Amino acid sequence: MSEHGSKAATANAGHAGDAHAGETRRDFIHIAAASVAAGGVAAVAWPFIQQLGPAADTRAASSAEVDVSKVPEGSEIRVLIGGMPFFVRHRNAVEMAKAVADDKLPMRDPATDESRLVKMQDGAYNPKILVTSGLCTHLGCVPVGPAQGSTGDFGGWYCPCHGSHYDTSGRIRKGPAPKNLAVPKYEYLSASMIKISL
Repeated sequence: MSEHGSKAATANAGHAGDAHAGETRRDFIHIAAASVAAGGVAAVAWPFIQQLGPAADTRAASSAEVDVSKVPEGSEIRVLIGGMPFFVRHRNAVEMAKAVADDKLPMRDPATDESRLVKMQDGAYNPKILVTSGLCTHLGCVPVGPAQGSTGDFGGWYCPCHGSHYDTSGRIRKGPAPKNLAVPKYEYLSASMIKISL
């Protein structure tokens, strides 16, 4: 009897193993089929997704190269990219020294002057060149600056619409604006050429 029982147990174990192997094969087939289907859907959808992205001419209009060596010391130029203004300022020694000296003062939106600069290709900073957004962080007005003959109480920019004053590092120092002038995405292509992108 005990021999018969052990044979039956072995036979049942064999059937259970076959059933388990069948389930494993079936799971693999389902996963493989689902993967192929997903790949097919992605291949069909990709051209439609690509059409949703900006065209090449739009991408080109979303960046600009600026020769910073053409910006007069102590002044700025204003660049319009995709309808948005940007300031490229060539700071003089007094403006740079004032910006660094004010690093430790209490500010509404604390930031050091160096944190608002981008490294050049050699890894060094060029503190003479400051690039910021040209939109006041209060209501999006365009502040005036050295090119317009008014730099506000802190020597940077002044927004006459509501009285926001920015320093020579573009940090908010007085008025209703809650944040510093934003530093856009830009990079040095050479010592004198930068590329600003939206």
